Amino acid sequence: MWIYQPVAEKRGSFHMLNAWVRSPAPRPLAISKGGGLIEVLRTNDLVLISKAEAVLTDARIKVFVANRHISAVEGSLPFLPRRLLVASETAPRARRLLTDAGLGSELREI
Repeated sequence: MWIYQPVAEKRGSFHMLNAWVRSPAPRPLAISKGGGLIEVLRTNDLVLISKAEAVLTDARIKVFVANRHISAVEGSLPFLPRRLLVASETAPRARRLLTDAGLGSELREI
């Protein structure tokens, strides 16, 4: 896999900038060791997503917001909602925390 990474090298009296270097394929981000990810929230409301993400991050629960960038590029179209995902073993705790924070009516059904 080729990636863009500036690498300066000197050839004679000139400094060259090689921008493309060979790199191993990136490893996927592992949030949990087994159960996978569970969707706890789906919305286009930016404030709701940021509040839920802050609540879970403060409780030291790892959060992945799916479709964050594509929704921003496409203008928050209703068919591209952002999805809040957590590890399956932390999903019950995450749901409890979000309910306690007043977001219980926004949670996805199990």
